[in-house]
Amino acid sequence: MNDSNLTELWPLVWQATYETLYIVAFTLGLGGLFGLLLGLALYVTRRGGLYASRTTYLVLNVVVNFFRPIPFVIFIAAVQPLARVVVGTGIGNPAIIFALTLAATFGISRIVEQNLVTVDPGVIEAARSVGASRARIIRTVVLPEALGPLVLGYTFVFVAIVDMTAVAGVVGGGGLGNFALQYGFRQFDAVVTWTAVLIIVALVQVVQLLGNTVARRVLRR
Repeated sequence: MNDSNLTELWPLVWQATYETLYIVAFTLGLGGLFGLLLGLALYVTRRGGLYASRTTYLVLNVVVNFFRPIPFVIFIAAVQPLARVVVGTGIGNPAIIFALTLAATFGISRIVEQNLVTVDPGVIEAARSVGASRARIIRTVVLPEALGPLVLGYTFVFVAIVDMTAVAGVVGGGGLGNFALQYGFRQFDAVVTWTAVLIIVALVQVVQLLGNTVARRVLRR
């Protein structure tokens, strides 16, 4: 393959870029929501939490600690049977989104919990002293106080999800990672490979800049 073939591959480059953005956005939307809920559950049920429950926290903590360390390439294979039940197929973008969403949920939940723990307990106690309900404290005190760090955490997750999409080809998924492997690495074409790499780097840099900017503004409010 030579440089002229890269020109012919540009339509596939844009398609792979779109697939990467689609997979990451869908995963971050679902995994971000489920991870936030699971992280909140971990935070409020821990000792001294607003809904402290040793048993509940222990169960949630074990589940998260069990799934979170599994390498994603192994995780994909492990959840393929479940993917077939839930999304109707064990291959392609639906399967990769399903696996990514599960993996992101467990990873994000721990990031959310760790950031919420940094909220000053004194602020929470002040809200409780004026009669605010536990649900209202979570909504109007805990989450707003941790918003800046959470934005940075979700920015980090975006980068991690982009990294994980590189192994989408294992289950027949698309995206820039799979494009680089199929048309660049396997064809010994460094130009194609680096084109995909540079697009990925550009996407990450833009999102990182946006995340840092938003977090900085939130922290200065």
